[in-house]
Amino acid sequence: MVLTYIWVSFFFIAFAVGLVQLVFFGNTQIFPDMMKAAFEMAETAVMKIGLPLTGVITLFMGLMKIGELGGMIGIMSKVIGPFFQRLFPELPKDHPVNGNIMMNFAANMLGLDSAATPMGLKAMQEMQDLNPNKDTASNAQIMFLVLNTSGLTLIPINIMAQRAIWGAKDPSDIFIPLLIATFCSTFAGLVYVGIKQKINFFDPVFMGYLLAIVGAIGGIVFYFTSLPPDRIGPISSMVSNFILLALIVSFLGLGMYRRINVFDAFIEGAKDGFQVVIKLIPYLVGLLVGIALFRTCGALDFLIRGVELSIVSIASVFGYVVNTEFVQALPTAFLKPLSGGGARAMMIETMKTHGPDSFPARLSCIFQGAADTTLFILAVYFGSVGIKKTRYSVAGGLIADFAGVLGAIFVAYLFFH
Repeated sequence: MVLTYIWVSFFFIAFAVGLVQLVFFGNTQIFPDMMKAAFEMAETAVMKIGLPLTGVITLFMGLMKIGELGGMIGIMSKVIGPFFQRLFPELPKDHPVNGNIMMNFAANMLGLDSAATPMGLKAMQEMQDLNPNKDTASNAQIMFLVLNTSGLTLIPINIMAQRAIWGAKDPSDIFIPLLIATFCSTFAGLVYVGIKQKINFFDPVFMGYLLAIVGAIGGIVFYFTSLPPDRIGPISSMVSNFILLALIVSFLGLGMYRRINVFDAFIEGAKDGFQVVIKLIPYLVGLLVGIALFRTCGALDFLIRGVELSIVSIASVFGYVVNTEFVQALPTAFLKPLSGGGARAMMIETMKTHGPDSFPARLSCIFQGAADTTLFILAVYFGSVGIKKTRYSVAGGLIADFAGVLGAIFVAYLFFH
């Protein structure tokens, strides 16, 4: 229901702001522009997101079926099972869904978005099979979704590549600040959902796995910071894609060893990809059209300007002068929960306008990687399995986003100002 209210508010706000522009500013082009943006976004949702996603989802659904029948997913479930038993207590021990969840998290952390989405959809479908209330999000689904929206990324390949394209002196200088910001986002989301679900954070097994994960992240940070700046991007890209291909080959190898027909297994799993996309396209169209109207009417610009004026006004009451340079990067932060493509466009626009090595440009890049597209992920993941009652998923995702924004602003001033 919360997602419904947010979606409907996009239309009402867009219409109201459009009326203001027409009546008070004489902008007779505003409504034609809004409807053009709505139609273009509806086409984009199907032709540029839905259809291309079909191929990727079909590929990985087939590969995950091989992993399931060949036993690799089961092996992963046993390795990560004790930790997931504490994090997802509703899920059966050693169930294949644990392996799929781990694969999704690993792909996200490596910056492999195209692989993470189909793996996440597969995990969500398996959790839905275990869900007794088919129209209501289970605790496990909420935890999984919020951790996804927090966007924990260890190797931000795409962001560093964009900085290199726009001529940044050191494209990887946002690497450590971005890791800190995305950790803030993930930690906040985990704590919020954990409190709601009464998870025991001080369980020795849970703490042991958590400390091991933090240690692994620290080791990765240490390794990459020891590399020359111009080598971080190429090496991180190579390592990420090597790991992904190695996993695929291991799926095939174990499947052959277990004497299953791997190609037939691939076809069986791949067929599910089409059904998943058919379910999620209506959700994509509806949500993205609302976002397009909200952007085109100028409501986002008013919101940013209002935030800046509010911060300055509150600070002046207490006699402080606030550096509001960070406001120039806020469009990326505001768009990130709504649209990954829109946030990426704003990041690029900020680099183009202010220069790739400016404070707003660097902060915009950190915003882009600090969290993920909360409402988009909600629509895709819950839409693919028919979840209508999202409970506190939206709140958890937005809390993670807000923590990521605050963390990004803090580290940007710490590192670059």
